[in-house]
Amino acid sequence: MIDIKVPTVGESINEVTLVKWLKKDGDYVQRDEVIAELESEKATFEVNAEQAGILKVVGKEGDTLNIGDVVAQIDETAAKPIGDQQPQVQPAASEAAPKQDAKAQAQPAPAPTAPALQGDIKATPVASAIIADKKVDPKTIQPSGYNGKILKDDVLLALSHPGLKPGVQPYGREERRDKMSPLRRTVSRRLVEAKNTTAMLTTFNEVDMSRIMAIRAANKDKFKETHGVNLGFMSFFTKACCIALQEWPSVNAYIDGDSIVSHDYCDISIAVSAPKGLVVPVIRNAESMSMAEIEKKVVELAGKARDNKLSMEEMQGGTFTITNGGVFGSLMSTPIINIPQSAILGMHKIQERPMVVNGEIVVRPMMYLALSYDHRIIDGRESVSFLVRVKELLENPEMLLVGKDPMKALLQL
Repeated sequence: MIDIKVPTVGESINEVTLVKWLKKDGDYVQRDEVIAELESEKATFEVNAEQAGILKVVGKEGDTLNIGDVVAQIDETAAKPIGDQQPQVQPAASEAAPKQDAKAQAQPAPAPTAPALQGDIKATPVASAIIADKKVDPKTIQPSGYNGKILKDDVLLALSHPGLKPGVQPYGREERRDKMSPLRRTVSRRLVEAKNTTAMLTTFNEVDMSRIMAIRAANKDKFKETHGVNLGFMSFFTKACCIALQEWPSVNAYIDGDSIVSHDYCDISIAVSAPKGLVVPVIRNAESMSMAEIEKKVVELAGKARDNKLSMEEMQGGTFTITNGGVFGSLMSTPIINIPQSAILGMHKIQERPMVVNGEIVVRPMMYLALSYDHRIIDGRESVSFLVRVKELLENPEMLLVGKDPMKALLQL
């Protein structure tokens, strides 16, 4: 027997949860075949068979296991089982037909159905009387009788739950209690810690997305043809934040005890809603990446998050976070800082609103921006100036190339 143990997944992680068995007890598994999924407080990862053989399950789904615990055993000396035999051939149609005819003749004729209420709608006499008396639309009633017949109880159920769609059961009074996953426990702990240990404030602004939307509309096809990825909003926001972070370095720093840790690089964390909770993978050295490189990295990390394939290294670190609640329809929110970072930018829904431009009212696609920041390290001047700079860069996308107006750069002004 070979013991399959819980592997080491990180220096600070001592236990994991057995989420799901992908193979059953007694199954024959191949070498390196995935047999189970484990979940730590930071990520989900797979357990592979170290040798081919018969699997013996040790842990149960939902169990909390320590690093090094035996999760399964494999009998590598067992022979591979022979495949199942072919199913028996069904008798020919000509042979089965006489039996079927005889069976059909032996069965009694079906009882006559109730007369139609409206078209093909059938009901018992009592149900028909209640429908007529209460003036109930039969199409709103879910029949439960034989051959689609409406019974008395069906009509009473429709009367007691007006507006309920047919086939949809009314809500009951049941409760259920589910154990929090390690990932959800970690998210909960970190959110409370962020609220309790930082002097968090939020400043707001709004950005006119007209220029960016026009650039995307004019170049999206060529961009995808050239780079093999869609041109999204995240690359524009990431570029703008990287430029603003280098101009306002306190927003890109964090407090460690009595020290302030600053960074001359921008590792941008992007908040992704994964099936098992919120994860925040990191785009490293985003300040040195092109628009296409940023978009490819976003697609890669978001895909891994949805498939629970993110590694520990891809979620550690980060100097600044961007979160996009607009994909869910959020118009405005106050995002919570991703500690130990000191600031987080919240993107929101693009909505057409009337704006005054050069004394005239025009309709523009506007987005609210929110910057939550730790006031212990970032003052109001830095936070507001950072957000105003991001707004300026987004409303003038050509400035993303060199960080300033191209004509002023040309004239060295």
